[in-house]
Amino acid sequence: MDLKLNDKTALVFGGSRGLGRAIAAELAAEGAKVVIVARDPARVEATAKELGVIGIAGDVSKPGAGRALVQQAAEKLGRSVDILVTNTGGPAPGNFEAITDQAWQAGFNNLWMSFVESVGEALPAMKANGFGRILAVTSVAAKEPQPGLVVSNGLRAGLLGLVNAISRDVAASGVTVNALLPGYTNTDRMKEVGVTSASMGSKIPAGRIGEPEEFAALAAFLASERASYITGQAIAVDGGLLQSI
Repeated sequence: MDLKLNDKTALVFGGSRGLGRAIAAELAAEGAKVVIVARDPARVEATAKELGVIGIAGDVSKPGAGRALVQQAAEKLGRSVDILVTNTGGPAPGNFEAITDQAWQAGFNNLWMSFVESVGEALPAMKANGFGRILAVTSVAAKEPQPGLVVSNGLRAGLLGLVNAISRDVAASGVTVNALLPGYTNTDRMKEVGVTSASMGSKIPAGRIGEPEEFAALAAFLASERASYITGQAIAVDGGLLQSI
């Protein structure tokens, strides 16, 4: 399927590894001109070279970074960003009584303000161009709170409300806003904590954990013209793990 992304530009946060890397690779394979962002300069440079994309080192959790990175990407691309993929690492784990005010603020900056700032910067050009795709990569924790992840549970659920609210404001301008909810997926992070198909497969209806490319396929479709009537949605890619409707 040709998703007709040859004339589109994309900015992918967290694009040097895991789900972000897979999304960047898929968008580039579909012909989009892609910029990836990640904290580690060496990793960003190496990944950008491997994928044939543009790399920028940056930390989206720092105040003002979301806006600045959208601006930098536009400069590198020579035009505004058509497709914005906000993808950040998870906040500190812990139950409510163990979470400090500083941890709450750090999680808020990383998950919430990076989205608010980057969308705020990218949106005017998207509306002016009559085309825009905003994809918030979040987690199944946004719909079903997970034990020991109180910061993630709280902020990610709120982010779904924000995604839906923005989508209603901009839908008539040709801009869609959707959230993607990964379940257990075969990334370096999951390997680090010992999550494999052998350990988790029996708990997932599909019988296995997912592959990053399966998640990225949905992101690429939602970024395309074919998905122009899909907006304000929170779509899980989890092998049937979520029990909510």
